[in-house]
Amino acid sequence: MSNADRLHELLGLQAVDFQRETEESARPAAEAVAWRISVDPFGPEGDVSWEEEFDAFLGAVDPSRVRALIIGQWGESYEEDSSYPIGLVVAAAGRLTSLTAVFVGDLVMEEAEISWIEQSDVTALLTAFPALTHLGVRGGTGLVFPPVEHTSLRELTIESGGLPAVALRGLLDSELPALESLDLWLGVSAYGGDAVVPDLAPLLTGTRFPRLRHLGLRNSELQNEIAAAIGSAPLVARLRTLDLSNGTLGDEGAAALLEGQPLIHLEALDLHHHFLSEPMERRLTEALAPHGVAVDLSERCEPWDDRGAAGRYTAVAE
Repeated sequence: MSNADRLHELLGLQAVDFQRETEESARPAAEAVAWRISVDPFGPEGDVSWEEEFDAFLGAVDPSRVRALIIGQWGESYEEDSSYPIGLVVAAAGRLTSLTAVFVGDLVMEEAEISWIEQSDVTALLTAFPALTHLGVRGGTGLVFPPVEHTSLRELTIESGGLPAVALRGLLDSELPALESLDLWLGVSAYGGDAVVPDLAPLLTGTRFPRLRHLGLRNSELQNEIAAAIGSAPLVARLRTLDLSNGTLGDEGAAALLEGQPLIHLEALDLHHHFLSEPMERRLTEALAPHGVAVDLSERCEPWDDRGAAGRYTAVAE
């Protein structure tokens, strides 16, 4: 399954496709929207490269005022990795002097399954843009995230059908003192998601990322084990929101959450797309809702077959 949606906004700005044929008078101000640059290799202008489209964009708007940039389809992305568009954006860093948000790989299923998107070393963007506050990535195949130091990044999202353990370890070895929100789609082993719960230890101990207030450990086939680790994780005490959605969470994982440390300080607990029984749903609601915790228990799922836990599935894989 691959149901990652098209990005609708970035940095609170509406996502708008750059179209070179748009009259200048009808084009939004450079700083007013999040600009998506995409090319369709199978469309009527399939001979237009992403480089040509990006050059046209830089010539049509004032790049010094652009705040948010979305890298969409850059060609046949399952054949050419994201170092191609990332390299072009990095090369334009001297012109994109107000850029504070970048999303790499805004492709939907009709363009490429999420695990077909070929990523690369996305930390090149952090090195080139020291003022970047928001970074998003879709796709885990080929993803590289060596340890990096960046003092401005506040929000990091990695959406994948399988997050490589080596990339996760590099991320958790990074120095990101301003990071407030971390959202990771861990995925499944069949699509490269080979991280295990011990790989999360540097994060869950609370010794990394001192300003972190939102944590998403989502879309995992290990959701029960993650929930059990969350139950005793020192980090949780300073979170405001916790997202364990889109994975294979069952009653055993939910029970571990309830039997672990108190979660009544949270503003929200997102568990949507789950495999909980109705009695367990009631237990969670009765334990947390009276304390003002917004608990999302939507999208109860049924296993594919009668194998119980073995038939559970994540929301996004291929």
